Amino acid sequence: MKDEEGSSKLREECAVFGVSLFPEGSYAEAAGITYNALLAMQHRGQEGAGIAVSRGNALAMHKGVGLVDDVFPSAVLLDLPKSKAGVGHARYSTTGSNTEQNVQPFVTEFLTGRIATVHNGNVINAREIREKLTPFGLDFSATSDTEVISQLIAYRVMKAHDLAEGAAAAAKILKGAFSLIVISGDGKLVAIRDPYGFRPLCIGENDSGMAVASETCALDSCGFRFVRDVRPGELVLIENGRITRTQIYARVPRTSLCVFEYIYFARPDSVIDGLSVFEARRNMGKVLAREHPVEADIVCGVPDSGMEASMGYAEESGIRYASAFVKNRYIGRSFIYPTQAQRENAVRLKLNPLSASVKGKRVVLVDDSIVRGTTSPQVIAALRGAGAKEIHLRISSPPFRHTCYFGTDIGDEENLIANRCTVEEIRKHIGADSLGYISVEGLLEACAGCGQALCTGCFTGAYASPTNAAPKNGMEERIGAENV
Repeated sequence: MKDEEGSSKLREECAVFGVSLFPEGSYAEAAGITYNALLAMQHRGQEGAGIAVSRGNALAMHKGVGLVDDVFPSAVLLDLPKSKAGVGHARYSTTGSNTEQNVQPFVTEFLTGRIATVHNGNVINAREIREKLTPFGLDFSATSDTEVISQLIAYRVMKAHDLAEGAAAAAKILKGAFSLIVISGDGKLVAIRDPYGFRPLCIGENDSGMAVASETCALDSCGFRFVRDVRPGELVLIENGRITRTQIYARVPRTSLCVFEYIYFARPDSVIDGLSVFEARRNMGKVLAREHPVEADIVCGVPDSGMEASMGYAEESGIRYASAFVKNRYIGRSFIYPTQAQRENAVRLKLNPLSASVKGKRVVLVDDSIVRGTTSPQVIAALRGAGAKEIHLRISSPPFRHTCYFGTDIGDEENLIANRCTVEEIRKHIGADSLGYISVEGLLEACAGCGQALCTGCFTGAYASPTNAAPKNGMEERIGAENV
């Protein structure tokens, strides 16, 4: 469990999904498919949700603040028109406030058409792009970087007279992390992954057409067979349920998938860039057992993201695996509650220690991270109150020391506990008998099956991409009023 301003989890922006169905088929339930996919990826964002579907040469959309099933009661979902193409989004805000105005998709109209855009990530030069586009008469009504992306794509599509060409030209300008899905009014769908591959994006197919999603669990839930991941720097055009074009629009020397997809963000039943999230987390536990062994009676995990690593620790160490908490399944992920008081209440309501399991026991407790150090003391105190004799905390990520610029809200570096305290001081602060973090090298070993290089900048300060808005690597197009 991570700690961000009193929250128990780190925050990450969003799930994206898009679907394109065969025109000759009788199945035209793009909205329903998208709804089911967003439910499967609700863990990626619980602040807002939206769906847009193509209709002739127009787009119909509904979006709002809240959970997917709150935003889309059956009457609202049925009111969306039958369609062969749609996009959807579940949101956590890393840029822009949590208002309906900032919820995705963003629909942008221009002289020759309209598009709907959904985005996962964080574009670090969005403000500069907005300033360059404003003199051309483009109207910005929200504070989200996705609105800027959608306006830029629309402007480029209008200049290129082609959806794929315009989207590729826009993507070359964007800096930072972005997995994008765009649909046009006539039902064309474009999927784009940034050149570094910071955020996941995958393609699936079935007898009705094709889909694109942040995670394979959404494809599974909607009956699509996994085909492949969208490659870093790749654009994929899907029309009428079939891929009609792929291109690598930009290359960089080294890709950089966010390693926290494996540590926490993704569902354990997803596979990202060739590596099972479940296996990665189990491997982290095995590495932790080798790097930080301890004599104990049981190994327990903090639900949910500490569970797989705790299984790996138990397997490697030979210490019996047991449950330490009963989780209230009706409480959502506490880190997404919008106020600190709500998040703190959610932490207290969410987990209740299982005294029958831990009383009188030496416990190895496995969790995924410590950020500010405000929640771990509550968890440790709860276990002690339930009668645990010793508590040895093991963390399946290295200490957080650096801000993330690419879609994960880690916070100011001076507020990160690892920058203020030694490991021993952190141990005393949280009240554990011992504390061990996985090493960066051990984490990379655990994730060795990933087909991409991994970004560990929040641990090491070494980022694959420049973190300011000025182009440094020769890949980005110069952003000026004459060529935006």
